[in-house]
Amino acid sequence: MPELPEVEAASRVAQRVAKGQVIAGVEVLHAAQRRSLPEVTAATLVGDVVRRVTRRAKYQLLHLGSGRTLVVHFRMAGDWSVMRRGAPLPAHARVVLRFASGRALALVDSRALCTVELFPTGVAPLPDLGPEADGEEFTATHLREAVARRSGAIKPLLLDQSIVAGVGNIYASEALWAAKVDPRRRARALSVAELARVVAGVRRVMAKALAHPERYYQSGSDHLRFNVYDREGAPCRRCRTPIRRVVQAGRSTYWCASCQR
Repeated sequence: MPELPEVEAASRVAQRVAKGQVIAGVEVLHAAQRRSLPEVTAATLVGDVVRRVTRRAKYQLLHLGSGRTLVVHFRMAGDWSVMRRGAPLPAHARVVLRFASGRALALVDSRALCTVELFPTGVAPLPDLGPEADGEEFTATHLREAVARRSGAIKPLLLDQSIVAGVGNIYASEALWAAKVDPRRRARALSVAELARVVAGVRRVMAKALAHPERYYQSGSDHLRFNVYDREGAPCRRCRTPIRRVVQAGRSTYWCASCQR
């Protein structure tokens, strides 16, 4: 799933293409996306203007001149494909936003899980979200307070967007390796110092990924990009112990049993 760095990179693409542009047409090409953006609703977008594109957690928000907000979530495999006038639709195009400039943004998704939803003026479009994973409000104090009444392990709790926004399965595993914290440990049992290391680990892996926001499935050098994720059996880069894998809350977690305590 695209996480904060990948969605941030995508939102910058959308900003470059869509900012200040009049929407000339909208095509909703798959039944799954019509559930969140019915064709009759999509038709009302024609003639509106995209004032700016922002990101919050894993959501992209297209702020319209009418005061409405178009909210895009890539889910597992969504991405933007930039099109020029007359270009054929890319494979797995689900929603296409065409602009008067002649350019277009095609939301492509092989799994058709992505969503596009239009919110009227004055309606809060997003659920309750925690601080951004790379933001100043994400601190050890915040994390301690957020997990104090929860009984779960630290790794699954890092995926809770109400605790910290933008972290997904890949960067949670990577951050805990950087922090030298066992992903199976109960979050509320971690010391303040350990929670501070977790926060620092999240910040570190986010900074690295934001500098090189390749998609996981698009990179040919994942064994170089990641320290533990998807490296089961490979040697830990710190201590050479084989990386292990366990399933937590239905997701694969990778860690080093020797240097993550």
